[in-house]
Amino acid sequence: MAGRTVTRADLCEAVYQKVGLSRSESSELVEMVLREISDCLARGESVKLSSFGSFVVRAKGQRMGRNPKTGEEVPIEPRRVMVFKPSNVLKQRINESLSASS
Repeated sequence: MAGRTVTRADLCEAVYQKVGLSRSESSELVEMVLREISDCLARGESVKLSSFGSFVVRAKGQRMGRNPKTGEEVPIEPRRVMVFKPSNVLKQRINESLSASS
C-alpha cells in the first residue's frame, strides 16, 4: 500500500492553487501554521483540528528495556512522545475512499 508522500512544497502549491495567494505568501502561510502547531506541542499543549484529529503530547515514565542483541536490561529514560488521534470524520473519509477504489 505504498502511496505518495505529501511534502511542504505540495501543501504550499495547494494553498497557491486554491486560495490564490502568491507562491511566497502560500509558503509563508504553511510555515506559520506548522510552526504554531510545533510550538504548541513543544509547550506540552494538545492541538485539536476539527474534523481532522488531535495531536497530543504524552509523558512516558522511565522503564526497563532489553537490548535485543545481548538480552541485557537497560533503563529507558523518561520522555515525551507525540500521538495523533484521527477524528471520526477523517476515519470515515479514509474508509470511504478505500471502498470507492475497490
